Amino acid sequence: MRYFLSLALLVISLTAFSQKTIALGDKTSPQATLSNVAWITGSWEGEAFGGQVQEVWAPPLGDSMMCAFKLVVDGKVEFYELCQIREESGSLVLRLKHFNGDLKGWEEKDETVDFKIVKVEKDIVYFDGFTVERVSKDKINMHVMIGEAGEESEVTFNYSRAK
Repeated sequence: MRYFLSLALLVISLTAFSQKTIALGDKTSPQATLSNVAWITGSWEGEAFGGQVQEVWAPPLGDSMMCAFKLVVDGKVEFYELCQIREESGSLVLRLKHFNGDLKGWEEKDETVDFKIVKVEKDIVYFDGFTVERVSKDKINMHVMIGEAGEESEVTFNYSRAK
């Protein structure tokens, strides 16, 4: 019994340690600008959800960066996302909308999925439930909490710079 309890605690500890996303909670977002995240700029590709993914981030212009995401499974588009990282009130927010392959939206017309910034480090930026880390010049990872409240799990997208 003691062995199984120790093993369970080890698994829980390793799981908590390996999680890359963090929550803002009741804290206020820190000061940040687009210069803190400009390194995300580029065309990225990888595999996720049983298919191929593409994500393209334009460099900062005005008060935002824009992004388009596409998931293709078995040669068919499963869904798209249109995203932005925007400067608001001296900080940053990552905002996105989902669309089916035929561009019919998931969220209501005026609704978005928003991730406020939690913390910024040299090669990693933490939004509330969405983390982007620079592994190298040509590799980034994105860690995202998905699912309904109470049943969320972290999904990691490993991207390489598109050639």
